[in-house]
Amino acid sequence: MNKTVSFNELRRIKDNLPQGSMQKIAEELNISVDAVRNYFGGKHSVDVEGCGIHIEPGPDGGVVMLDDSAILEKALIILGETNFKVSSID
Repeated sequence: MNKTVSFNELRRIKDNLPQGSMQKIAEELNISVDAVRNYFGGKHSVDVEGCGIHIEPGPDGGVVMLDDSAILEKALIILGETNFKVSSID
């Protein structure tokens, strides 16, 4: 199921993660740290597996369509934001 979130909100989540969170998320999901960084808008290593995000320009930094929200969900758990709502675009 695809999900959407504003780019600025995705960056806010990333910027508020404590140090070491990218590594923790990568280990829990058995993916590379660069894949997690790319998910949050980074541009690391061209050989990294696809991070499953698609950005459409617009207000509030644009809209980010997520192919898989597992990384976002792990980040929100770390931040204690269990009531955060991500739109579904089935």
